[in-house]
Amino acid sequence: MKILLCCSAGMSTSLLVSKMEASAKSQGIDCKIWAVGSTEINEQINHADVLLLGPQVRYLLAQLKKAGAEKGIPVDSINPRHYGLCNGEEVLKQAIHLIKGE
Repeated sequence: MKILLCCSAGMSTSLLVSKMEASAKSQGIDCKIWAVGSTEINEQINHADVLLLGPQVRYLLAQLKKAGAEKGIPVDSINPRHYGLCNGEEVLKQAIHLIKGE
């Protein structure tokens, strides 16, 4: 499972990535989670199973949903509360549900 996060510069989600990785490890889930800035998203989306957008770039949601649909990759924005609290467990759950089509 490959989970790609996008924020404005790729830096603000690094703590969230760490929390998501810790949650995945504690649940025995094998996954790759990484974050990039919005300028890198087009070259990275092909390597992901799901793309989640940070609240600061959710204005790109419609455009990236279209790009994701063409590639069969679900795209959604991260709940601002979960993002702000760095709730890796909830964001990981969201990613898994999207990958499974739930």
